[in-house]
Amino acid sequence: MLNLEWFRTFKAVYETGNLSTAAQLLFISQPGVSVHLNSLEAYTGYRLFERVARKMLPTERGTILYNCIIEPIHQLEAAEESFHRNSKVDKPTISVGMGLEIFKYSLEEHLAELPFNLVLRFGEYRQIVQELDTGKLDLILTPQKGNQSNLEYIPFTKERIILICGNETDTITLDALLLADERMAIREWLKAQIWYTTAADMEHLQHFWMANFGCLPDLKPNYIVPNFSSILRCLSNGKGFAVIPDFLAKKELALQLVKLAWEGSPYVENILHFGKRKKTIYSNEIRQLEQILASNWY
Repeated sequence: MLNLEWFRTFKAVYETGNLSTAAQLLFISQPGVSVHLNSLEAYTGYRLFERVARKMLPTERGTILYNCIIEPIHQLEAAEESFHRNSKVDKPTISVGMGLEIFKYSLEEHLAELPFNLVLRFGEYRQIVQELDTGKLDLILTPQKGNQSNLEYIPFTKERIILICGNETDTITLDALLLADERMAIREWLKAQIWYTTAADMEHLQHFWMANFGCLPDLKPNYIVPNFSSILRCLSNGKGFAVIPDFLAKKELALQLVKLAWEGSPYVENILHFGKRKKTIYSNEIRQLEQILASNWY
């Protein structure tokens, strides 16, 4: 489907003759400009620019397209200027990718404080790493690192994967088995319990089970719910088990709504990283986001 934002990007490249200058004008990343331009060329089926050393020279088709869109674009920009209450204040827009649970835990309450616009992308870690590389995202939070030379990953905290249960769950038998370190008996006892998992993420349960029992989980969850927040609400003052990152359950554990059943032995831990491009025009905004996000873990 045609994206009208491609025309705004095309106009900026046409008028500046430079991808980097166009990116600064539009408050987006240079890779993002390239993505828009490549998408428009693929959509039209024509090369719109000749790429020469640090310059973008419009082709004949590019000039025709520019003459077709320039007046409508000007009208749209005038409408935007009239209807946007803050149109005289240029606010950059930062695109950030992370897990939905991390957003709720660390960033949601701070949105109104940010002096810039924010676009959030929730998705699988592999996908948001790819979108960071192509310029669709400016910052990501991820336990998985890519190997692209234009990206950097800065560790900022750890998450420990733990086994929790509702505070009404009887764990006397489990505690005795853990004290005796009877792994096979622990595994069989846990398989017979009530289990909650999320619809999208079985990875934490698999890692915990593999680390402690040497195999993938062979249990059938009783309840599959949308996310970890749903699990915590279901377990609060109830019965059942779930495997979850420790920081997400911090509040419920402190209020004794759920119990820590087992941290595992060995511990299962992930290092969370800030992922970003090495060259960006949004370094100040990204630094502010990093400070807000990191402060919630300490």
